[in-house]
Amino acid sequence: MNTPRVMSGMRPTGDLHLGHLVGVLTQWVSYCDTSEAFFEIADLHAYTTGFADPKKIRDARNEMVAVWLAAGVDPNKGTFFLQSAVPEIAELYALLSMITPISWLERVPTFKSQIEELGSEISTLGFLGYPLLQLCDIAIVRAESVPVGRDQVAHLELGREVVRRFNHLYGAGREVLVEPKPTLSEFPDVPGTDGRKMSKSYDNAILISDDEETTTKKIRGMVTDPLKIRKGDPGRPEVCPVFSLWKLVAAVPQLNEIAAGCRTGELGCAPDKAAFAEALNAYLSPVRDRLRIYRNDMGEVERIIAKGTERTRHIAAGVLRDVKSAMRL
Repeated sequence: MNTPRVMSGMRPTGDLHLGHLVGVLTQWVSYCDTSEAFFEIADLHAYTTGFADPKKIRDARNEMVAVWLAAGVDPNKGTFFLQSAVPEIAELYALLSMITPISWLERVPTFKSQIEELGSEISTLGFLGYPLLQLCDIAIVRAESVPVGRDQVAHLELGREVVRRFNHLYGAGREVLVEPKPTLSEFPDVPGTDGRKMSKSYDNAILISDDEETTTKKIRGMVTDPLKIRKGDPGRPEVCPVFSLWKLVAAVPQLNEIAAGCRTGELGCAPDKAAFAEALNAYLSPVRDRLRIYRNDMGEVERIIAKGTERTRHIAAGVLRDVKSAMRL
């Protein structure tokens, strides 16, 4: 049986949080056992919004990979590679840009919405071409499948259109580039300390690298049901961010007990937060222990990246050779 080739990646833009761990990294661990998996350190993508602070991007690279390793992503089963160290990606990006209409890029929903959110200074050629660069990350390793959330489907569909156009123009009846298929991933709801989606930009994240004291302090300050003001007031666990996070670490019987205590008012918010902080710290403890080990041996982290990048370049060279041959270059 052929093992499917999967590609996914992250931008090195800062510390990873609980949402990354349960929403992405646990999924990557499973890909290592079921697929031929490639995991990209997407540092070029980080420049599309963080170009003014290159030191921050550079400093975040090894730390991010250390967290991947601490979460259990196995570099002996998957391939880690550094985007900027695979120049074939940038060359493929230049070649495919020749056949990609600007109107296709402008219709991607996140283009205008992110400019509105982050400011017009990111309205660059690089930011406009972000989805095309994503395609090149995928195409350069001939990945057949890409895990995406619903908000990323439009990006991948644009990439699929570009592949179809390339193969139509230059393929002469054969598939030079692989048309990647999306694997829809319904990531778990991970609210932050203020009830909004957990995000570093909202300053509401519980970081994987936080110590136990910091985690406990953040949980102690979390918002809960606004109608449950004091102990004895009946609560609504379905609207409480703390209860949503309980679902990540507790079994169903315990969840039912917490929900019942909240609804009757017997369980107050303060003791509930204290119990959750203890449970979450226990859940994160082995990951944090492994993170300390990798932080103390960043040389090993760099060797893992270098080895995976070398393997990726070997594959990328073949893909780029086929593309340039098809274009008569």
